[in-house]
Amino acid sequence: MSLNRSTIIGYLGQDPQIRYTPTGNPFCTMSVATDESYTDKQTGERKEAVEWHRIIVWGKQGLNCGEILRKGRQIYVEGRLRTRSYDKDGETRYATEIVAQRVQFLGPNPNGGVTEALAEEDISF
Repeated sequence: MSLNRSTIIGYLGQDPQIRYTPTGNPFCTMSVATDESYTDKQTGERKEAVEWHRIIVWGKQGLNCGEILRKGRQIYVEGRLRTRSYDKDGETRYATEIVAQRVQFLGPNPNGGVTEALAEEDISF
């Protein structure tokens, strides 16, 4: 038995982008930042580290994310990790991303308005 599950809570670094596959299937790409603070053992100085996560959301849920979410919004993402390879300038590169199965909008909307309800859809792989 194995489990491929990733859960993060973070902030959007830019507005989500809606795109379509050549067959017309919609998907949304998002960049989400999570941070961690720690004390440097040698200097005693308080430091912060930021990690950026690439998120892919398919179908109607992706369209909802692209239409409602904006930069700065806090979200909860649950999904599976996927690493893919691609060629750029003759060099093979790799990208690790979270394919979201569940996205929940958290906190107040930085652009005003009411916090939206859960954006979730049952996705089968």
